[in-house]
Order: sequence, then C-alpha cells, then structure tokens
Amino acid sequence: MKRFIALAPVGVLLALGLLFAFFGLRNDPRYLPRAMVGKPVPEVTLPTLADGLPDTLAAPGKGPYLINVFASWCAPCEIEAPILVALKEQGAPIIGIAYKDQPAKTQAFLARTGDPYVRVLVDQEGRAGIELGVSGVPETYLVDGSGRIVDKIAAPLTEDDARRLLERIRR
Repeated sequence: MKRFIALAPVGVLLALGLLFAFFGLRNDPRYLPRAMVGKPVPEVTLPTLADGLPDTLAAPGKGPYLINVFASWCAPCEIEAPILVALKEQGAPIIGIAYKDQPAKTQAFLARTGDPYVRVLVDQEGRAGIELGVSGVPETYLVDGSGRIVDKIAAPLTEDDARRLLERIRR
C-alpha cells in the first residue's frame, strides 16, 4: 500500500504529460489563441520610441498593414528580424510594439538587427499586449484597410508566413 501511495504522484505526472502531449500534437500553437481576429484594432495610445510622443496602432497609411510585437530580450524575435526587414523592403508597412522592454535596449536591438518598422511604440507595462491578447513574443497581426485584425501568428515568422502575409497585403 505504501508503494502505491509513493508511486501515485509519478502516475499523475505521467498522465498529465500524456494529456499535454496529446493536446500539443492536435493543435498548432502558432495560431492559438486568436480572440482578436475579426475585431477592430484596439484603441491604445503609447509613446513612440523615436520621440516619446503618444501614438496609436492606427494604420500608417491606406490599406493593410502588420503589427509586430517584439522585445530585445526575446531570442526568437532576433531570429525573426531578417524576415521582417525583408518584408519592409518589399513594401509591407509594419508597426512595432516593444513589449515590456526598456527603450534603450529596444534601440540597441533595432540597431543590431535592423529596423523594419514604420514606427515603434513602447509598451513597457504591457497595456497593448493585454488589449491585443498577446500570449508571448513575437506575435504578428495582419490588419486590413478598415482597421480589423484579420490574422494572427503567435510565433516567429517564417519565410512562408512572410510570403503569405505579403500576398494578403498586396491584394
């Protein structure tokens, strides 16, 4: 009986591990959660990295654009950076949100990796992250010309993602 009680926690952990593995295999985390897809971009005002003046997530011009949530402390963000720079070079307008980061570290990150953004907003407290439903960084949102979020990728962008997003921006 004592052996059974001693092994019970191991059995529970094994069962939880199997449940987690089963859930993970059935769901692609790159597209979860997507609560804001189909909704308008939140009306959040944040300071810009360039001059600290308040700005919003509103479109940088006419037509679709991307919002990319990143941080200097995020290793996957560094991996994603060349893809974002390539998107900018191909004409994709991108608003950056420096998520829970210090402005000096954000500036150093962009100097090192390249700056693909039309503008960068500073979200030190995570307010915009809460409004957008950010579950981690990096995350990228595709916003249509009417200001609605039409797609979300909750992982570093791949070249396939970039190609697909660029096609949708150019439509």
